[in-house]
Amino acid sequence: MKPFAYLRATEQGAAISTVSGDPNSKFIGGGTNLLDLMKDNVEQPDRLVDINALPLAKIETTSNGVRIGAMARNSDVAYDAIIRDRFPLLSEALLAGASPQLRNMATMGGNLMQRTRCYYFYDTTMPCNKRQPGSGCAAIQGFNRIHAILGSSEQCIATHPSDMCVALAALDAVIKVQGANGERQIPIAEFHRLPGDTPQIDTTLQHGELITAIELPHLSFGKRSHYLKVRDRASYAFALVSVAAALDIDNGTIKSARVALGGVAHKPWRATEAEKILVGANANPQTFQAAAEATVKAATPQKHNRFKVELAKRAIVRALTTVGEMA
Repeated sequence: MKPFAYLRATEQGAAISTVSGDPNSKFIGGGTNLLDLMKDNVEQPDRLVDINALPLAKIETTSNGVRIGAMARNSDVAYDAIIRDRFPLLSEALLAGASPQLRNMATMGGNLMQRTRCYYFYDTTMPCNKRQPGSGCAAIQGFNRIHAILGSSEQCIATHPSDMCVALAALDAVIKVQGANGERQIPIAEFHRLPGDTPQIDTTLQHGELITAIELPHLSFGKRSHYLKVRDRASYAFALVSVAAALDIDNGTIKSARVALGGVAHKPWRATEAEKILVGANANPQTFQAAAEATVKAATPQKHNRFKVELAKRAIVRALTTVGEMA
């Protein structure tokens, strides 16, 4: 690991100013992803600014929904009474991720900033356009079982690792950030990026911008939701495919729908085509199958992950069926 300087921030403005003024500085919260990357020499910051002392861990109701501080721990949010009652989808997704030890350390803001899941990204002996732009993508010709089937490019086929972010995508979350130029709000759909020709840029955050909170707008049917995660083992494993689903059903007709997928793209994948099919249709197996087919219509699987196309369809149908059967 490269030697680095360490600063413990006690004031938000000072923390932002420090990182903004140094292109080789980074914020550190729980550090559950960043420290792994530093140990593998994938990330090599000159300085870490510890933000654990900043008062950004509160979970509170607002006039529009719920506001979650960026420093709230994943475990605290998962078990919070407000979240479990009003947004059980988020609680399920958080509890499906990592291990209890990691959830006790990981922060909500840090989870948003998790870097990609790809063997070759973590292996500095292999070419990777995300780690070293222009060097090539070893995964395309390599072992690509865990890689993307949607939204990938010739530059990168990596997937986003977070369960939490898939739930946030389905819940239309808004990310609040503070930078040297003031505060702004970023819809979750615009926060993470597809790889395109610049796979090294994961998010639309500017350097030095600090995530301060996540806002969840009121969703009248938020309780009628489910997070389904399909993985190689029962715990402490990334999703091969995951589905966050929520439905508003009235007398058998779907009035509104939210569907998002994980494990299939470089960012949490909002299945807008599926939602268009669901809204106004009957909540039945035929509708759910049609929604699933529409979601993967544009899939471009690789040699070793073609199974994900069928797996994604079956997972979507199963998640929607589970939600549809809720009282």
